[in-house]
Amino acid sequence: MSRNYRFHNPNAPYFVSFAVTEWLDVFTRNEYKDILIDSLSYCQKEKGMEIYAWVIMTNHLHLVFRSVKDIPPGHLLGSFKKNTSKAVVKAIDQNQRESRKEILLEAFKRNGAKNSNVKQNQFWQQNNKPIELWSRKVISQKIKYIHNNPVVHGYVFRPEDYQYSSAVDYSGQSGILDNVVVVGLD
Repeated sequence: MSRNYRFHNPNAPYFVSFAVTEWLDVFTRNEYKDILIDSLSYCQKEKGMEIYAWVIMTNHLHLVFRSVKDIPPGHLLGSFKKNTSKAVVKAIDQNQRESRKEILLEAFKRNGAKNSNVKQNQFWQQNNKPIELWSRKVISQKIKYIHNNPVVHGYVFRPEDYQYSSAVDYSGQSGILDNVVVVGLD
């Protein structure tokens, strides 16, 4: 994590964004996105990650969350990234239908070799750029930004139509990730 970006308040909600190394479009396959969903669900149930909003795009993820247990938010997010990194790389390696397998695995290996903190593959870029959300207005702005990401990228016309997002939860229906904390938007 960059020195400029830190989780200063352990009780605050944060907006974070993180991308796959080289902005590679890994999450074009639902099976890889599902690994992130499973990990987010695990973090909710077992580690105290309270999730307010999320979206998985083809090469990055946006998340508004808060740690509600004694795990510092930076450690919680680090654990999520470490586990999903290993799981997605393994899934790519074992996927017989993955036409980009060699290209992706070589990129992760190459980026891992450049980083002394990484033992083998670097899947995620290191910076999370956490932004502490100090007011209801700022929380609302970030959630709207997250939910509109698939619209801006041309994937859907309405945010709630994108399956891999919490926008459907904010439309009054249930999304694919349980226990999203829906807050009133300004």
